[in-house]
Amino acid sequence: MKAIKIGTKVEIYNDTVTTYNELPARPYIVRFEKMTGFYLDEYPNIQVNEDKIYGDRMKKVQKVLHSYEKLDRNLGVILSGYKGIGKSMFARLLSEEAVKSGIPIIVVDQYIPGIASYIETIDQNVMVLFDEFDKTFGDVKPAEGEVEPQAALLSLFDGMAQGKKLFVITCNDVRKLNDFIVNRPGRFHYHFRFDYPSADEIRTYLCDKLETVHYNEIDSFISFSRKVDLNYDCLRAIAFEINNGESFHDAIEDLNIINLAQERYNLTIHFKNGAPMYINNRNMDFFQDEEISVCFANDNYNEVLMVGFWIADSVYDIKNNCSVIDGEKLKITYDEEYDEDEVRRVKQLVADHLEIRKVREKSLHYAV
Repeated sequence: MKAIKIGTKVEIYNDTVTTYNELPARPYIVRFEKMTGFYLDEYPNIQVNEDKIYGDRMKKVQKVLHSYEKLDRNLGVILSGYKGIGKSMFARLLSEEAVKSGIPIIVVDQYIPGIASYIETIDQNVMVLFDEFDKTFGDVKPAEGEVEPQAALLSLFDGMAQGKKLFVITCNDVRKLNDFIVNRPGRFHYHFRFDYPSADEIRTYLCDKLETVHYNEIDSFISFSRKVDLNYDCLRAIAFEINNGESFHDAIEDLNIINLAQERYNLTIHFKNGAPMYINNRNMDFFQDEEISVCFANDNYNEVLMVGFWIADSVYDIKNNCSVIDGEKLKITYDEEYDEDEVRRVKQLVADHLEIRKVREKSLHYAV
């Protein structure tokens, strides 16, 4: 039997009770029971199961831990981006390295009123991981009279409590984050944005994951990825199917990777004897089995040139990272009602090829 005294209150426990002066360095998750309140439950070890870490992930992990050690206050890190592109893996990698450094991990996966006050009572250096923060805190409607969930955490992030903490939040939609979190490096010093893998990153990944005999499918992977954003989950699934003997075409047809919405593309028509014309941010279904027609304007206003084409005629240009349709396969027509001299001039242009380049998500960070 163990008798534990807290203030004037004495509680009886069995002999399995163990006391610590500080939390041992391992992962925990915050739980709540109505009768007893908040407590920490041991969480399965957070491990990275990948044989190889791609990109500069480990460099950024070490950057975070180095900054956390140097600072005399809390450090916040935002991990944002679409699903399946590395946020969770980075969080696991950071957690794994933090534990090796003697830092316990506190996982918060749900909003419970009063949780900020509970975390404040942890008087030691810990890493607090808020998983899918935009859902667990951003989508929660507070009860009448209660503080908005994200706002309730601001004083915790500011570091008024005891114990230096490393706060890490993962989110898919940055727009759901409180305005006092985004662009507030005093609270969240780092914001790592995870993007879809580039063509070179996909090639490196597939050379590791595909059996050598299937390397001839890599160009099909890359061509498809320039039409549709593929995350690492998609790449892993397709590689698995191909290693099992499926063709790339059959794998795409059967997997849970479907065409739900039109994507945006930049189109450029090049001429053998004149300056190119452009269309930017054109919504287009790259997988439709019918002729597509687009209109080009040499002055960004008057659409004098109409181009018809079939997606099936496109060939992926690996060097230039875009799909190309030869000029001979383009159906060219003109707006005969427009200025006669201008139409005559445009008719003299000989189409060389059409480039179709997928519009990538705008970077959230400033280019300097």
